[in-house]
Amino acid sequence: MKRILVTGGAGFAGSNLALRLKAARPGTEVIAFDNLKRRGSELALDRLRSGGVDFVHGDIRVREDLLAQRGLDLILDCAAEPSVLAGRDGSPDYVIQTNLVGTLHCLELARREGAGVVLLSTSRVYPVAPINALAYRETGTRYELEPDQAVPGASDHGIAEDFPLDGPRSIYGASKLASELFVQEYVDAYGLRCVINRCGVLAGPWQMGKVDQGVVGLWAARHVYGGPLSYIGFGGAGKQVRDLLHIGDLHALLERQLEELDDLRGEVWNVGGGREVSVSLLELTELCRRATGRRLDVGSVPETRPSDLIAYLSDCRRAEARFGWKPSIMPARIVDDTVRWITDHRQALEPILT
Repeated sequence: MKRILVTGGAGFAGSNLALRLKAARPGTEVIAFDNLKRRGSELALDRLRSGGVDFVHGDIRVREDLLAQRGLDLILDCAAEPSVLAGRDGSPDYVIQTNLVGTLHCLELARREGAGVVLLSTSRVYPVAPINALAYRETGTRYELEPDQAVPGASDHGIAEDFPLDGPRSIYGASKLASELFVQEYVDAYGLRCVINRCGVLAGPWQMGKVDQGVVGLWAARHVYGGPLSYIGFGGAGKQVRDLLHIGDLHALLERQLEELDDLRGEVWNVGGGREVSVSLLELTELCRRATGRRLDVGSVPETRPSDLIAYLSDCRRAEARFGWKPSIMPARIVDDTVRWITDHRQALEPILT
């Protein structure tokens, strides 16, 4: 590959993957494309420059911005409004224009250029109510999925790609699912080479965590700087569970997928930490306490918000069987890496993370 475009290239996933792709391919031109809307993305510019990644300021919502790019071999679509609450208390325009229309612009660019496409989608495409209605057992620190479930695609390994998609999921999740459908239509109509990765909770250094997105970054930042935290929903005990995926593990899978891109035309892969790399909020608090030496009093809000999940684990056995890939970076190291990054850049990050 001579030229790779990474949309959302100054964001957490985009900047990290752009730098790792460039390091693995020194002779390849890697371009980070971003509108710099999210606070903290401006800090990526020096990192990208130092790593040999070019930067283009543009907005994937603006067709002309994206279609001005030429000579591409691969488009890695990391641009997104990633909040599951996006659009719920106001207009859904930004999340739909970014997540769906932006991906359509990427696909049209790929069609014109004959480029491959990797779409970073989300586990949030799976509907909320059927996941919360699965069989769980409660332990001292978390909810656990029972091994025997009445719904296909569900087990104690988590949610597999064939889990039923009927039912509401959030405007965010719907925008990403619609993007997936258009990827598959472009594959069928134009023969594009495309991969769809449904990612669990991505984590690691340079994630500007907020209340509604980037839970590890948020939890770590509060333990470094101080500030309020609350367990929200399901009785306010903090036992709800999500799997985590370090950005380095995502890059490892991406490299294997790129080796087989010609054979992966529109296929969907669940990509997350699974049961082995998962935490409840209660467990995450303890990991942050160990990493920082600081104990916080976490509040409790019993009421469950729309779109909250009791537990979500990615069943990645299909990707493991196909690519020989398995997440290797455990929650304790993910938290340690994140805390170390914050403390190493404490002054620059404080106005963003507090």
